[in-house]
Amino acid sequence: MQPILLDGNSLTLSDLVAVAAGRPVAIAPQAMTQMAAARACIEEIIRDGRVVYGVNTGFGKLATIHIADDALDTLQRNLVLSHACGVGEPIPAPIVRAVMALKINALCKGFSGTRPELAQFLAGMLNRGVVPVIPCKGSVGASGDLAPLAHMTLVMLGLGEAWYENERMPGAAALARAGLEPASLKAKEGLAVLNGTQVLTAYAAFALQRALRLARLADIAAAISIESLLNSRTAFDPRIHKARGHQAQIRVAENLIRLLSGSEIVESHRDCGKVQDAYSSRCTPQVHGAVRQALAYAEEVICTELNACTDNPLIFAGEKEVLSGGNFHGQVVSLACDTLAIAVAQLANISERRLENLMDPVQSGLPPFLAAESGTNSGFMIAQVTAAALVSENKVLTHPASVDSIPTSANQEDFVSMGAWSSRKALEVVENSETVLGIELLAGCQALDFRPGLEPGQGTRAAWRCVRERIPVMSQDRLLHNDFCAIHELIGDNRILECVESAIGEL
Repeated sequence: MQPILLDGNSLTLSDLVAVAAGRPVAIAPQAMTQMAAARACIEEIIRDGRVVYGVNTGFGKLATIHIADDALDTLQRNLVLSHACGVGEPIPAPIVRAVMALKINALCKGFSGTRPELAQFLAGMLNRGVVPVIPCKGSVGASGDLAPLAHMTLVMLGLGEAWYENERMPGAAALARAGLEPASLKAKEGLAVLNGTQVLTAYAAFALQRALRLARLADIAAAISIESLLNSRTAFDPRIHKARGHQAQIRVAENLIRLLSGSEIVESHRDCGKVQDAYSSRCTPQVHGAVRQALAYAEEVICTELNACTDNPLIFAGEKEVLSGGNFHGQVVSLACDTLAIAVAQLANISERRLENLMDPVQSGLPPFLAAESGTNSGFMIAQVTAAALVSENKVLTHPASVDSIPTSANQEDFVSMGAWSSRKALEVVENSETVLGIELLAGCQALDFRPGLEPGQGTRAAWRCVRERIPVMSQDRLLHNDFCAIHELIGDNRILECVESAIGEL
């Protein structure tokens, strides 16, 4: 398998997702040169006896304390031990792999002052399948993700815990089984590895990747519901959307027209006399388009952060200067994740309303709850309740974390980003919303089956066929939980999107 080359500047979202799924990494030769040059500056500082924060001082509020040369290695080890204060469930292994790749990539930029060997060691752990056990809670996203990154670093030192070949074990044992000797930390290196936004950025990247996919799937789910509800296409006329001018809204309206193109179901009620449909159908371009705009902002921020140097202080080898700043502050990602969560929650909100309309025989003209024999069967009655529960959860989870600063470290870190929580809950909102949209897709396909003898649109037909290849029509009540799992897999492996986009082009 061809490794992803890390150079500090060119890591993409798709690259990171591939590494998280098991793709190996390699470090670019130029990055090795850059790291060596910065390390030479650190060694020169120590030889010259200069006092520089992070190199030979204490940390945070203890920055005024000078550390003797013979205690520098101990200082770095103690930093890791004291900062490994994470709590909660372990971060999922794919996200930990993304964290490791992001840290290597940040070191590759050559501003951190670490030895090239340290990045190589972390790459060796990643490529050999040593995945540190990192508790998910304990970061305020201010001096970066100190606590979780400390747990990652513990394993590098042969401490802590790690997963290896699906077995949880002491870090030293995992390294030994992978054929690795524990690393040691020299001056500045512990601080460089612990400082940074890699944990909150890894969560943000996963949330973004799935949110971008969900925005396209939402158009498909909406089109199927609109078609099943015998709603009008008039609201998607391009002249309406060009009159407002938002490009994402225009794109969604175009998608809906293409998805419904050639629909015999739509044509069957052309002269039905109904003037206007519910907002959840009629305003789909306005809502889905706004979501796409918000996700575009989040994408720009998060993809920039993939190649960011976010530790402190930074070494500028060309000028032989060490500058202390605040790149570790996670505010930019925190705001983007809160925006992403709010946007994706709106996809679920409007989806649940279309789903409710499918349940209501007055709105749909179909059997109540899409049950073949209502009364004996309950159909999708409680499926809609599940969707409503998740939508309600999202409303709490979308309270912005980015405005919830709390002072830490004796007021040295007096304004924090809460980016770790912002990104974790953004991913949870995406997961909830995937389920809601999956339920709408299932119900919409069931509704199409109640329109026999009429062909769906070109795009909706492709989606319906994809779903029906895996999940049969519900002719009587069955365990819908299994259908939820199946539709989740179809969403996760991009099967529905591939089927639709091969039929009508990219959404």
